Amino acid sequence: MSPGYELISQDELKELSSIFKKSKTLSRMGFDKIRKNIFKVKEFEKLFKKKINSKYALAVTSGTAALRVALSTLDLKKNDEVITQSFTFVATAEAIIEAGAKPICCNIDETLNLDPLDFEKKINKKTKAVIVVHMLGAPGHMGLIKKICLKRKIKLIEDTAWGCGGKYGNDYLGTIGDIGCFSFDFAKTITTGEGGMLVFKKKKDFEIASAWHDHGHENNPKLNRWEDSRKKSGFNFRMNEMQGAVGKAQLKKLSKLVKKQNLNYRKIWDEIKNFKEIKLREIPKNSYITADALIFSLQSKKQALKLRKELLKRNIMTKILPEAINWHFAGKWEHIKCIFANRSQLKKTQTILSKSVSIPIFFNMDKNFPSRVKSALIKAIRS
Repeated sequence: MSPGYELISQDELKELSSIFKKSKTLSRMGFDKIRKNIFKVKEFEKLFKKKINSKYALAVTSGTAALRVALSTLDLKKNDEVITQSFTFVATAEAIIEAGAKPICCNIDETLNLDPLDFEKKINKKTKAVIVVHMLGAPGHMGLIKKICLKRKIKLIEDTAWGCGGKYGNDYLGTIGDIGCFSFDFAKTITTGEGGMLVFKKKKDFEIASAWHDHGHENNPKLNRWEDSRKKSGFNFRMNEMQGAVGKAQLKKLSKLVKKQNLNYRKIWDEIKNFKEIKLREIPKNSYITADALIFSLQSKKQALKLRKELLKRNIMTKILPEAINWHFAGKWEHIKCIFANRSQLKKTQTILSKSVSIPIFFNMDKNFPSRVKSALIKAIRS
């Protein structure tokens, strides 16, 4: 889990109340005469793009929807390929399949994100884009990945579901590539229950995505909505006003949330960093992580599983690693045949994940939490 839900308060209720007391309009689009100039989703978009220094923002129904809408800008054809990493939530691959393309999964490196070397090897004439994932709140080697994309003329899409508020150098995660995708589900740093956001560098991409997420509506200001212009069909991934209202309130807490997560992350690491048997996940230099989770590797899969058992005895849940990779490692997705058939190529990823343990970071962390983690490590490693 992440702490957005931990800080839900009267702030969110106040934003929601203004809809029911004044606007009484739950739809993002239309009904201008009765909504009394209250546009929660549009306000959320405006505040979000300002927060992360982006030119364009588009709110949608989920992080998965954000990925699918991003892919609508590519005009994908049959047999086109989109590369992503093998350690991610299954939604990343699902969005590629739903867009009509074939997902190609790369191995990860010690950042637990896309391995740039394996990525470049997998590029061919069919490759149209890559979706990099800032897995569990930290980026990979984005500088090198971006160079490869520019050299090979491939669109760079960022799955920033876990990275909202983080940075790579001076750039917010999600603003490094062509399009950034965010998730606001209940387990993310800020939450609207469900919901997502896209940010764009190019106006053309924004306009294509905006129309596609709204059944093809171009929202021509010179036309009534029922007479609106359109060029292509689309789908309905519009965020509603209630989600926008909650998003506005949560966004104001983002900096505070990420700062506190980093503080708690360091408290845990300071408690256990002297164990020679563990190695901290690699974090690229000049990165500001969201500290969604503290991840380190042990010397074997057996040791990692033993530590998880000891953590559970102390009422500490782990996050995805090492036990819950069925939904997060492509090598386990037997229901996605085009990926599962090539699982033998993902042994590097499987080896890294099997030895890794992920400790979730909470905003309201118990003061004894770090010492309980240390106690579990002593028992698992040295007994």
